[in-house]
Amino acid sequence: MVEHLAYTERVGGSSPSPPTRFAAAHKAWICALFAALMVFSPAALADAMRFRLVDIGGAGCAKACPQAIAAEGVIEPETPEAFLEFAKQAPSSRLRAVVFLDSPGGNVVASMELGTIFRKLRVAAIVAQFAPDAGQGASPAVTGQCISACVYAMMGGVRRVAPPGSRVGLHRMSIVERGIFTTSRSLADPPLVDALAKYAQRMGVDRRLVTAAESQDPDVVHLLTRQEMARWRLATAQFY
Repeated sequence: MVEHLAYTERVGGSSPSPPTRFAAAHKAWICALFAALMVFSPAALADAMRFRLVDIGGAGCAKACPQAIAAEGVIEPETPEAFLEFAKQAPSSRLRAVVFLDSPGGNVVASMELGTIFRKLRVAAIVAQFAPDAGQGASPAVTGQCISACVYAMMGGVRRVAPPGSRVGLHRMSIVERGIFTTSRSLADPPLVDALAKYAQRMGVDRRLVTAAESQDPDVVHLLTRQEMARWRLATAQFY
C-alpha cells in the first residue's frame, strides 16, 4: 500500500535490539532538558539524514551519561535502513529509547517506514537539535524543526514531544519535475491520501491531520499551533 505513496517536495527540502526502555527514574533528566529548549535555532538542512549519539544527562555525569540518537537532515529512501544500522552498532548500555528529530522533510514512504521502526523500538520522538559538537560532552539541545514528511516519521514515536519554540509543519504531498523549459507538479490522488491517513490512525494520530495537510496549497507550509497538535493527538509540549 505505502509503496505507491508520492514523495513530498523538500521544504527549504537484520534489526537491532531495541534501545533501553524508559523507566520512571529517567524522566527527570528528560524534563530538565526541556529547560534548554526555549530559543529557536533555525536549521538549514539539505543533506540526507545522519545519526549520532548525544549525551542527555547534563553536566557532571561524564562517561555515565545516558545517550539518545540525534537524527538530522532530509529523510531519503535509504534513511530507514541507515537508522537500523546505526542503532544496531550503537553501544546499548547507555542508550535510551529517545530520538531527537530535526528535519525539513523528504520522502513520504521512507518517513512512514522510519516511523514504523520507531514504533517497533518504542522510541520517544522529540523535535530538537543538538550543537554540531554534541556527543561525548554535555551539550544542551535547542529547539528544532520537523516539517513536511518528517511529521510522518514523528508519528511513530510512542511519545511525541514538540517543546515550546520547536516548529512542526504540514506540507502537501507532491512531486515536482523540472525540465529544461518547463516545470510540472503531480499531487497525490485520494487513494494515496487515504493510505497515509490510515497510517496516521494506526499511530494514534487523528487522520484529519493528513486531511488538513492535503487540503492546502502545495507551496505553503502550515506551522501547527499548540492547539492543533493537541487536537490531532500529534504531540505534547512536555515529556510526561
